[in-house]
Amino acid sequence: MTTEIKHFTTKYALSLHTTTPELGLAISNFAGENRSQIWNLGRDLSSLIHQYLIDFIKPQTWADLSFIAVAKGPGGFTGTRIGVVTARTLGQQLDIPVFAISTLAAVAWAEAGKSPNPKTIAVEMPAQRGQIFAAIYQFEPDVSNLKVCLPDRVFTPEAWQETLGNWNTNYQLIQAKSGLAATVTSILELANLDWQKGKCPNWSEALPYYGQHPVET
Repeated sequence: MTTEIKHFTTKYALSLHTTTPELGLAISNFAGENRSQIWNLGRDLSSLIHQYLIDFIKPQTWADLSFIAVAKGPGGFTGTRIGVVTARTLGQQLDIPVFAISTLAAVAWAEAGKSPNPKTIAVEMPAQRGQIFAAIYQFEPDVSNLKVCLPDRVFTPEAWQETLGNWNTNYQLIQAKSGLAATVTSILELANLDWQKGKCPNWSEALPYYGQHPVET
C-alpha cells in the first residue's frame, strides 16, 4: 500500500515600484514572512530590473507566487512603463493576477498606517509643465480599505488649491516628492486587500497611468 504525501506550498505575492529612478521590490506571504528592498538604478533600470527580480525572489520561486502588484503611476513615463510591462509579462507567463495600484494611493496608505485615527488624506505630486498630480483618499475606520474620494488626475496649481479649498471635510495634505519606491510594501498591501475581497484581475487589465503625454518642454 502506497501512501500519497501531499505538499502544501505557502503562496507569496510580489510587488514592483518603478515610477521613479529607484527600483522597489517586496514579497510577502502575509503570514509573517516578508521582505523588501530598494535600489537607485537610474537609467540602468530597464537593463537591470530582470536580474534584480531573479536575485530578489530567492529562495522563493516564480511558482510560489499567487499574484503580482505594480505601481501604475503617476510618475516618470519610462520607469512606469517598464514596471507595468514587466508585471504584465510575469502575470501572463505565470498565469496569475496582476494588480495595478496607484502611486498616490500607496503614499496615502503608508501615511494612514502611521495614525490610529481614520482620516482623509490628500496627496499631491509634481507633474510636468508646472502641473500637479493629485488625489484624495479616506482611510476606512476598520482599517481595511482606502476609499477613493477623488481619483488620480492632473491639476493646475490653481485648480488644485481651489479643489482643496472647497473640500468639505478636514484632510491631511501629503507631498509625494521623493523616496516613493519605499511604498512598494503599500502597493503589495493594497493589492492584497483586493485579493482578499476575491478580485482577480487579468494581466491584460494592468495599465499604466501617465496622466500627461511625455512631451519634453
